[in-house]
Amino acid sequence: MQRQGSGGSAAIRFRAAGVVLLLAHLLLVSWLTLRPLDVMWVTAANLEPFAGIETALELGPVEAVRHIGGGLLLLAPLGVLLPMVSGRLAVSPWASLARTVAAGALMSLGIELLQTGVPGQVVDVDSLMLNTAGVALAHLAVVPAGRARLRRRLLRTRGGGTALRGREHEVRRGAVLREGGAQGATPTIPRVGIAP
Repeated sequence: MQRQGSGGSAAIRFRAAGVVLLLAHLLLVSWLTLRPLDVMWVTAANLEPFAGIETALELGPVEAVRHIGGGLLLLAPLGVLLPMVSGRLAVSPWASLARTVAAGALMSLGIELLQTGVPGQVVDVDSLMLNTAGVALAHLAVVPAGRARLRRRLLRTRGGGTALRGREHEVRRGAVLREGGAQGATPTIPRVGIAP
């Protein structure tokens, strides 16, 4: 990533905004999931996959949407904010997805483990699965298109010449853009015969 000039300062501002939004989101998630609740009774922990989802579906469409939608949306912003904080444009889409989903799954697992010590909160394996799926869906919906748009904008601001447009395929493959345009072929030296 370019560190100098207007492109570098824009990248730094973009990453700083990502860090601020990520911290704000994590504070909100902590408040929603780790605060003690005053309840008359607490259900047992759900350690059987899909049992909580089946129960929510049996209770009707409103409860199903609340349970499944809430699980998908709780950590979904991480699917966009984590790549935003990294600030890399030239990265494999599959590697980015794998890193982001793994980080989201670990954060969800950490929340579920911390909930074991919070009064009124219950561990639910379905929440872990839904949170991770939400991170993956948000990442797939936003990040590839956003990175492609930022790469096109970067190519336009760097001159927009034909040499840079011709190198756009390098950016898609993950190559790092260099300063300046194309430099041409490497010069060769003709062979010189050695006299006897």
